[in-house]
Amino acid sequence: MNAYEAYMNELATQMRSELTEHDFNSLESADEVNDFMKNVSEDETTFVVINSTCGCAAGLARPAAVTVAEQNDKKPTHKITVFAGQDKEATEAMRSFIQQAPSSPSYALFKGEELKHFIPREHIEGRDIQDICMDIKDAFDDYCD
Repeated sequence: MNAYEAYMNELATQMRSELTEHDFNSLESADEVNDFMKNVSEDETTFVVINSTCGCAAGLARPAAVTVAEQNDKKPTHKITVFAGQDKEATEAMRSFIQQAPSSPSYALFKGEELKHFIPREHIEGRDIQDICMDIKDAFDDYCD
């Protein structure tokens, strides 16, 4: 591993923990993603955060995801994350379920394996964090029990 890769791994570990410390399950291989998605029941909801090292992930995406997932009355059954640029195979596998243009950071909400809501980077970057939180909240309120 070269110095750049070591540095990025160290950064990613800290950024990943911003979610995992709040009960997000980090899926780091394609097998983990596929196993998880194939075993979730059709009545369970899954909130997915495609994590990233970019500034909008740090300042907006991760804080908004954690805030709504912890504070909203209606919550998803599962909270998971994959890390774009770090866990490439896991991210690619998750994107195959999302079936939207690649976007990181981004959010997806599933009921079973069916994508119910997707928030791409362009609806995160440059927006007010309160607006992002409301987008996530609205999705949770529509699809989570």
